[in-house]
Amino acid sequence: MRGSRYRGEAVRRVSVPGVPVAGCEGSSTGVRGLRCGGDKYPGTFQFRFPGGAAPPRGVSRIPAPSIKVCPELEEARRWEGVRDVRPLDGNVRRWGGLLLPNNPPYNTGAFRFELTFSPNHPLEPPCATLRTPIYHPSVDLEGRVCQPLTTHGHWEPATRAIQVLQDLLLQLDSPDPRRLLRPDVARELQERPEEFRRRAEEHTRLHAEPRPEPRT
Repeated sequence: MRGSRYRGEAVRRVSVPGVPVAGCEGSSTGVRGLRCGGDKYPGTFQFRFPGGAAPPRGVSRIPAPSIKVCPELEEARRWEGVRDVRPLDGNVRRWGGLLLPNNPPYNTGAFRFELTFSPNHPLEPPCATLRTPIYHPSVDLEGRVCQPLTTHGHWEPATRAIQVLQDLLLQLDSPDPRRLLRPDVARELQERPEEFRRRAEEHTRLHAEPRPEPRT
């Protein structure tokens, strides 16, 4: 099938099985003329079919999450709040990187995170996890984060991955005892803030990774 054969007025937004996840462009199916769906239909392809014809066999009208995630990855890499953001194990729907808090008691270290995208992204929220232990009321001992932005009740498909990371960094910079996964730490933050800060600083010293040099 050649792209020139399927030029017409009708536009169908589809995904194509076989498009390499890590490549973000091209196709292993021989289908040509594909491009990202744009802001109105994020995470989808556009393909032109003559006279409104149906898509070829093997082409389905479902979201193509890897197409939306690829440019978002490049956007996140340019943000100053993170370093070393990259797909894990070649999977563009699993990111890893370092988060760089700005405020005490965490700003002396860097915290490794993982951001995992649903196969239905952006219709479903991603999940952020901290892989570096942290003494924080909103992060449990397994690294799970209480992040309302990424709950099904608050998620908006137009939300970009960089906004999820910015929200996570803001949460580290400004601990909120109302967003709690560790009630004892939240209670300490409210009732004995100096003790909380001392413990958090010591925890950061023991577990956080060294901060990278500033970008030039």
